[in-house]
Amino acid sequence: MHQWSQDPAMDVKRFLLVSIWLGMLLPGAAAGQEIAKSDTSYLFTPSKPHPINAEESALRTNAWGMDLMLSNNGFGVGTFFRHRETSDLSWFGSLAVSDVKDEQELEYYDIYGRSYSPYKKNRLFLIPLFGGIEYRLFRDEIADNFRPYVSAALGPAMMVVAPYQIETTTDLGEGMTLTEYKQIEFFESLKYATTKYTLGGYIGAGAYFGTEGGTLSGLSIRYYFIPFQEGIETLQGVYVSNFGGLYITLNFGASF
Repeated sequence: MHQWSQDPAMDVKRFLLVSIWLGMLLPGAAAGQEIAKSDTSYLFTPSKPHPINAEESALRTNAWGMDLMLSNNGFGVGTFFRHRETSDLSWFGSLAVSDVKDEQELEYYDIYGRSYSPYKKNRLFLIPLFGGIEYRLFRDEIADNFRPYVSAALGPAMMVVAPYQIETTTDLGEGMTLTEYKQIEFFESLKYATTKYTLGGYIGAGAYFGTEGGTLSGLSIRYYFIPFQEGIETLQGVYVSNFGGLYITLNFGASF
């Protein structure tokens, strides 16, 4: 047991020194305990779950653009709208206009630079309105700047049939007549145009180039099926019942 000294003043000084020393130590110990407590880990649940694949969710789902079409039958232009349902599957709608020529058709030019096709009966313009699906291939094996796909489409098609030449008959007298065929200009021929309708479609394969999102460019090969059971007269006496065939198509557009 501690024995007090004979000098009370000295004992008071010692008591004060010990009290001050303890007073300095206690706040530090308390702070150390607070720091230790604040080292505890907390887990928070986000108010909105993060998407499984943030990169995929950031891609734009719609695209719009135009098609340039080239085939043995002629040249065409079109427009399309595409919507991406999943990472690999999209649906689309397309509208195109292309001129159609018979494979046997020959074109010549006179000394004035005017073109003419002997025995040509009608000018033909094909207008298909198709809807279809598109499936991307090899997503995990090929980089995103080259995106191959296969596609198929189906829908109504309209053929505009405009006469290439008109028939004129001249009375020569004495029961004799002269029949002539006169070529008419393109816009004038549209006044005499008729329309025919059918159901058609195509299957195809192609690829888009560049990163997905923003501008869109691609190339595809399509085989069209455009049947007309009754046939349409292209050259004099020549009727064609199927206006399908291979088309090379260039795609230009933008995603949004």
